[in-house]
Amino acid sequence: PVDALLRRVAAEELVLVSSGGSDWLDSSGRIQKVDGGYRMSGRKVFSSGSPAGDLLITSGIFEDGQDGPAVLHFPLSLKGEGVRVLDNWRTLGMRATGSNDVLIEDAFVPEAAVGLSRAKGKWHFIFHLTTMIALPLIYSVYVGVAEKARDIALAQAKKKPNDLDTQLNVAEMEDELRCAQIALESAIALADKAQPDPDTTNEILIRRTIAGRSAIRAVEKAMEAAGGGSFFRSLGLERLFRDVQGARFHPLQEKRQLLYTGRYTLGLPID
Repeated sequence: PVDALLRRVAAEELVLVSSGGSDWLDSSGRIQKVDGGYRMSGRKVFSSGSPAGDLLITSGIFEDGQDGPAVLHFPLSLKGEGVRVLDNWRTLGMRATGSNDVLIEDAFVPEAAVGLSRAKGKWHFIFHLTTMIALPLIYSVYVGVAEKARDIALAQAKKKPNDLDTQLNVAEMEDELRCAQIALESAIALADKAQPDPDTTNEILIRRTIAGRSAIRAVEKAMEAAGGGSFFRSLGLERLFRDVQGARFHPLQEKRQLLYTGRYTLGLPID
């Protein structure tokens, strides 16, 4: 169903922007049926790359689905009528991603543009596939942030190698960084050979939590290992500390991952 879209993306070199991470299983926004298609209104947050984007790959809630509320997936032109990128990405970190909100006001969606209709709030194959492929890529960024923080901190720490606190902080930084790296490498290896299903999703989500949590802790330890100089923007750790905090917020967030893992391991429904 997406073959024509992918061919268009390749031919026109279009930049895609996704709202899937913030929409997740429930989606957001209101869809109404009209002649020839639908009308969509809503506000999509965390739309990374939106200032430079061409197409928004998004979804909305159609309350009048045949079997109850459905979520419809479709592309919208970011330059089309009724679609507006807001300038509101004022954040703690990851400022360069330009993840502004996208405001959709009664935008028309042709019937033929709808690539998927699924039950609202239920795990679908597309989310198992997205989890398996996207999360190792996303968390590669955060592990990379931690690795850069380690390099900066170690250069500073080597100026006082005999200080016991410095030795301990460096060792703790190394421990946390290895945890993050091992979890990420394992997630990549799993995604390379596994099939997208509830079991793979569970394993990837566990690794996502470990990689993210350890990356954050590694940067915190890097700040401590570098000492008071890390408080100055000029050293570069300050930005890395802010950027790595984004690891907390990608779905499934840690508490939701724990619920998924607990329920799946106990044989309970994951929906």
